[in-house]
Amino acid sequence: EYQGLVKHTGGCHCGAVRFEVWASADLHIFDCNCSICKKKQNKHFIVPASRFKLLKGAESITTYTFNTHKAQHTFCKRCGVQSFYTPRSNPGGFGIAPHCLDDGTVRSVVIEEFNGSDWEKAMKEHKTIKNMSKE
Repeated sequence: EYQGLVKHTGGCHCGAVRFEVWASADLHIFDCNCSICKKKQNKHFIVPASRFKLLKGAESITTYTFNTHKAQHTFCKRCGVQSFYTPRSNPGGFGIAPHCLDDGTVRSVVIEEFNGSDWEKAMKEHKTIKNMSKE
């Protein structure tokens, strides 16, 4: 258990992939406009890897990478849903899709636009994103 955090559970559409993640009940969501996030409508919040646990479905996950190959875009082989991934900004953490969480643990959501189409500049200017995967 983590002080001040709640355990969220979630997964893909077909149920092959299930996970739990410890995060605030008040989620800070990034809405990125990089080439892949824009096409996938990838809104996500970031947590350290230590606060994420894959409960089932490792064999059902496949990964897509491109460009720098730092971001690991994982998704269910059966239904195609990306419920989490490893973001380029935080390779030591996970980006969690809030819309893949089970109902009942989210109190509020704040959405911040992130200019991933100019990734290097956006990362230089952002004050906190780099540290979101740190304990």
